[in-house]
Amino acid sequence: MRSNLICTLLSVCLFAAPIFAEVVIVNPGDKVVIIKPKPQPPVVQSRIQIALLLDTSNSMDGLINQAKAQLWNIVNELSAARCGGVQPRLQVALYEYGNDRLSRGEGYIRQVLPFTTDLDKLSEELFKLTTNGGQEYCGMVINDALAGLEWSSSEADLKTIYIAGNEPFTQGPVDFRQSSKLAMAKNILVNPIFCGPRQTGIATSWQDGATLTGGCFLSIDQNRQVVYVKAPQDDEIARLNTQLNDTYIVYGGAKAMQSKMRQEAQDTNAMNMAPAVAAQRAVSKSSKNYNNSTWDLVDGLSAGTVKLGELKKDQLPKELADKPVEEIEKEVQKQSQKRTEIQKQIQELNSQRTKWLAEQASNGEKGDTLEVAILKSIRQQAMDKHYTFEK
Repeated sequence: MRSNLICTLLSVCLFAAPIFAEVVIVNPGDKVVIIKPKPQPPVVQSRIQIALLLDTSNSMDGLINQAKAQLWNIVNELSAARCGGVQPRLQVALYEYGNDRLSRGEGYIRQVLPFTTDLDKLSEELFKLTTNGGQEYCGMVINDALAGLEWSSSEADLKTIYIAGNEPFTQGPVDFRQSSKLAMAKNILVNPIFCGPRQTGIATSWQDGATLTGGCFLSIDQNRQVVYVKAPQDDEIARLNTQLNDTYIVYGGAKAMQSKMRQEAQDTNAMNMAPAVAAQRAVSKSSKNYNNSTWDLVDGLSAGTVKLGELKKDQLPKELADKPVEEIEKEVQKQSQKRTEIQKQIQELNSQRTKWLAEQASNGEKGDTLEVAILKSIRQQAMDKHYTFEK
């Protein structure tokens, strides 16, 4: 009930402010009293925080491949989430564990990424993961994620850990029950995903890891080959994605240019996996969860994270470096309008694509994969906190 109230209050903060203009009260004695409105509180956007802890030991190549391929559809599904009518901000962190090439002193655990909204960086790091034999310490990696990440303290935010692997949940120097108590204290749900038969996961305490925090116990076949059906809309979405990339205006120098190159590299990675994966990524790029305000002028000006008058010439593209601020603003506005139109077209095509795929569901059954496990659980956990999902 309390989280429902929080979501409602967030909505009021966002949408009610314009209604309360100056109020004029006429008293019986014809005395006019003007009551000026109080300043409205700043907009507060709720968050969905997901810490993804992946076993990268020898037997987990299939798990990593599923994560790389299914990232974008997970993002797309979560883009439909709303808290008080407002889309939450998606933050994802990534850990790997159980790999011999990682430090023994660190428990064969590595924080790959802290919580980030940079989906291109997340995709890049997933594609960099490699597997090798090792010791899988579930309790310890959960403990590291609890201590090493900046978790929200807001009750309106959904905070989850997904840990995937196939060795006993009891391995390692840290008892998973201890980690579970810490998670409960922070209102963080732990969702263990056992890679193998469900009964084996139960027998090796993976289910217990969920029960202690109110999370979901899930089991998947990490080696399942996902069949991706190419939809009639995929080619047009790919063409629009190329046009979408052309609307980005890089600012900030060499580091920003690396981010632009990363964007294009992840397009290539997605297409190399399957045209359907590339289409899903393009749909993600047309959503609010895909934001590049740290290196793109269109997103940067929209978010208020950059001011044109404060940028030096060497921080601008060559074609804009010598132009006055007014002309740069016009170019940014032009590209912003183009981007909005392209994103709208991609979303419309995606609606058609989703409908077509639903009709072909038997041909593209995903089965017990990472995507299905995450979406099945996180939707329910979000709705338990009174989030809603748009169709």
